[in-house]
Amino acid sequence: MRQMTMTATDLDALRDAKRALENPGLAAKITNALGVPVERALGMLPDTWSVPVTRAAHSAIATALHVAAGSLKNTLGGRAGNRLHKALVVATGAGGGAFGLPALAVELPVSTTIMLRSIAAIARSQGEDLADISARLACLEVFALGGRPGRNDASEAGYYAVRSAFGKVMVDAARYIGQRGLAKEGAPPVVRLIMYVAERFGIQVSEKLATQAVPVIGAAGGALINYVFMDHFQSMAHGHFTVRRLERIYGEDAVRQEYEKMNYNTMDGGAAR
Repeated sequence: MRQMTMTATDLDALRDAKRALENPGLAAKITNALGVPVERALGMLPDTWSVPVTRAAHSAIATALHVAAGSLKNTLGGRAGNRLHKALVVATGAGGGAFGLPALAVELPVSTTIMLRSIAAIARSQGEDLADISARLACLEVFALGGRPGRNDASEAGYYAVRSAFGKVMVDAARYIGQRGLAKEGAPPVVRLIMYVAERFGIQVSEKLATQAVPVIGAAGGALINYVFMDHFQSMAHGHFTVRRLERIYGEDAVRQEYEKMNYNTMDGGAAR
């Protein structure tokens, strides 16, 4: 039977989750780490760069979906594995930074798959049953999250807004994959899933790739960017699966009500009651 009143410990966990999920976005984290404004780096890219970014994001999510539908259920939980995953992603970032933009189309699917396995380990540590295809797709859902890039776009970028938009897409895809697998990648539920996640993931990939494309970045900068990229999505995963864990205890409506009562502008001072 679900408790009606959330404990102080769980309220603190939810508050930490909201802080991770809503603030700050990837662009701010990269800027803080490198001192290179992402907006300036984006302005240096040619107008045609959106096409390869879209293709790279789509390829990365399609590859990640194959992993999620197959071997992800065998992922082990625990924080130790996340350090290994982060080290592997840093190594791929060094290669991307050293060899420039042409290497990124190869690097991104590799680093995304490594990140997915780290996300799965976090999910398992929060009590998710990765034998369930819905739980595995919830790992893929993390790539559609990303924090709030601005203060005035909560309706589009807020955590629950993203989840609500993703809900039917994930349910349909989970049902289809559970029944038929990925034998037909062109099946509408699978295509919609990949397109939805890739579209949102591509925004953050653009920020990452734009900064890596800055001539002075090099291998060391590429490694640092990938560290920030990985750390960002690990943070999203901790927040996401903390919320899902609390929803299993208290119910989705109760958790969402508490989440939304926590004033975004006063997170460091606690929740507004």
